[in-house]
Formats: sequence, C-alpha cells, structure tokens
Amino acid sequence: MTALLVEDVHAYYGKSHILQGVSLRVEPGEIVSLLGRNGAGKTTSLKSICGLIAPRRGRVAFNGVDIAGWAPYRIAQSGLGLVPENRGIFGRLTVEENLRIAQRRGSPWSLANVYEIFPRLEERRRNGGGQLSGGEQQMLSIARALLNGPKLLMLDEPVEGLAPVIVDEIVCQIRKIRDAGVPILLVEQNLAVCTALADRHYILELGHIVYEADAARFKADGNARDRYLGVNTH
Repeated sequence: MTALLVEDVHAYYGKSHILQGVSLRVEPGEIVSLLGRNGAGKTTSLKSICGLIAPRRGRVAFNGVDIAGWAPYRIAQSGLGLVPENRGIFGRLTVEENLRIAQRRGSPWSLANVYEIFPRLEERRRNGGGQLSGGEQQMLSIARALLNGPKLLMLDEPVEGLAPVIVDEIVCQIRKIRDAGVPILLVEQNLAVCTALADRHYILELGHIVYEADAARFKADGNARDRYLGVNTH
C-alpha cells in the first residue's frame, strides 16, 4: 500500500490559488524529494497534506485512508509527522525535557533509540534548547518528531543555513530514519542533499508538478535541473 498519495490537490491563501492540482506519492521505504524555486508551493504542499491548510479540492490518502479535511491534530495522531522549517523547539527547556514531552505512549521510538541516531543530543541533554547550535536544534526537532511515533515524516528545509559538516551528519541521520522503516517526504533547496538521499524527485513550479523522475534519471538530466531549478551540476 502506498504510504502517502496526493491527488489533484488545490489550496489557497485567501483568494490566491497556490496549489493548482498537485499530485505525488511516497511508497513504503522511500525518501522522496519535493524541489522547486522559492514561492513554488513546497511548504504549502506540506501544510495541505498535514491539515494546516485545508485543500479546496483533491485527495490526500495516508496509508489508504483519505485524510483531506481532517483537523491537524487528528492527522498527527494518525502518524503523519511534520518537522517545520522554524523547528519550534522550547528554548527554556533542556534537550531531554524537549524530548520527553514529545514522547507518545506506545511509540516504537524511545529516548535510547533517538540518542543512538543523534549522539550530539545525548551529549547536550542537560543543555537548554536555546543554547544549541542551529544544527543541534534541527536534530532536536527531528528527534522530537520521531518520539511521537510517525509512520511517515515530512521534513521542511532540514539543512537550510547549516555548516557543511553538520549537513553531512544530518544526511546520515535521515538515512538511518528511513532504514528504521519511516518513509520521508523531503522539501529541501540543497540539491546535493536531495540527490544524495532521495529515491525519487518531484519538481514543483507555480503550484504545478512539472517533473518527476527516479534518482538515476534525475541525476542524468541536467537539462531539467537547469530549466526548473536554475542549477546544472554537470
């Protein structure tokens, strides 16, 4: 069964028609990237999937259940996790307090599991969230989402503004999460990160999906990267 299926989703901000028939899918065990220039509608797509914006039209099926129109808390309870771009950690709480308040009863993820993937967080577990570096805050945000027991994780710009050495660390951590059985929908501007991680890629332009390819085809298709993203890595 497809983990996430988005079909012909239309979403608006007021009268502005932002998403104009977005369709994509994430299969079990996959990392799928959603690419596009600034303003293309990537974050709006994530918000529409998780209920923060109610789609006006279209279908969102999560593990075979149509969740379009559900309240965000109900979608989250069903196992669809979002790590937002702003991270949203509690600066006055310690790392471990941030993690413990996120842990859901019955979640397959424990603090020990999270510390195994994110050893920096164990080292900093008594530090306040506000004392962490940007990269450590991002790790904490992802770790909190895991403790909630997601069946699919959506990541919005997880490496934006981070130093290359931290980016490499987070790439490895995202792989470990996928290998632990959590499929991932990744919105990211860093093309190298997307090509290193994703099994398939979608490109969004002005609210439309204009390109879809598997990893091998995307890597070979410099023309598409140049046309839609303004980047050619050849």
